Amino acid sequence: MTILSIVNNNPLIDGRQSENAMLVRRGVQILLNEMRHSVLPELPLSSGRRADLISLSVKGEIWIIEIKSSIEDFRVDRKWPDYRQHCDRLFFATHNGVPLDIFPEDCGLFVSDGYGAHMLREAPEHKLPPATRKSLMLDFSRTAARRLLMAEWSTGKDYSD
Repeated sequence: MTILSIVNNNPLIDGRQSENAMLVRRGVQILLNEMRHSVLPELPLSSGRRADLISLSVKGEIWIIEIKSSIEDFRVDRKWPDYRQHCDRLFFATHNGVPLDIFPEDCGLFVSDGYGAHMLREAPEHKLPPATRKSLMLDFSRTAARRLLMAEWSTGKDYSD
């Protein structure tokens, strides 16, 4: 079941995200945009999980960025290894208030301050099978198109170029 709702002021916020998590997300989105990635927050995955951020690089790589806003947030989350089956590279993103040594070495790492982010560690590549890649690309595209349409409907603006 999707957590997104078109009746909320912001359908990408469902109340589970802390203020710190939203700042981390914002900073990472800014950096990924500067890296020429296309980014979607809160993308439901075929496994029933939901990616905090998923991005598509200019080379066609699919990255998932799991946001952790505290030590406790990381410790209670045991689902993050499942994200590997949905991406070419898996990253964590956090802020300076979280010790960086808690994050696994076999994942990439971003640190964000809400105004930008820095990639402290590149994620190792583990290429997706072609059928999984195609399915994810279609989900990414459909979701982006739906969200654009919802934004146009809610604001009355035309976002086409």
